[in-house]
Amino acid sequence: MKKLLIAFVCLAFCASALAQSADEPASKDDVILYMRTMRSHDMLQRTMQVQSQSMQNLLRDQMLKDKGKLPPGYDARMKKVMDDLVQNLPMDEIFEAMIPAYQKHFTKGDIEAMNAFYSSPVGQKVLEELPAVLQEGNAAAMPLMSKYLTEWKGRMEKEMKALEDDAPKTTPAPPAKN
Repeated sequence: MKKLLIAFVCLAFCASALAQSADEPASKDDVILYMRTMRSHDMLQRTMQVQSQSMQNLLRDQMLKDKGKLPPGYDARMKKVMDDLVQNLPMDEIFEAMIPAYQKHFTKGDIEAMNAFYSSPVGQKVLEELPAVLQEGNAAAMPLMSKYLTEWKGRMEKEMKALEDDAPKTTPAPPAKN
């Protein structure tokens, strides 16, 4: 019975210590491990590629709508500019800058739980499939966004016109006589 009581007391102390470590702030190393588990560099690169393609399409559509045609070499030049944006993104600096935000919002226990999930088969599938989901989702959403932005632009132009119309009409003061 005495051994059982000692084991129970030890277990209680261990559980208390584990609970405290879960609530402690995440260290920089905890966050870096999480970013590696998430394959953050690769994920950001692939997300930026999807976003740049969506942006290219949106800009292309807007130019066609505004001007009725594209300048010669537009697609090739725009692709080159967007590829340059994606490939020269300062990812290490971006992730370094993000670490304090993770530390502010997640405890060590949170990071450990996220690492456990994203290390699991389902978590790995999420990481693998997410770029395709985003690409397909963006493709489906783009016509809606384009329509909304066109309508919003019209409302904004009306608001600006109304501001101009509502502005007090003042006549300039005559020049001062000396």
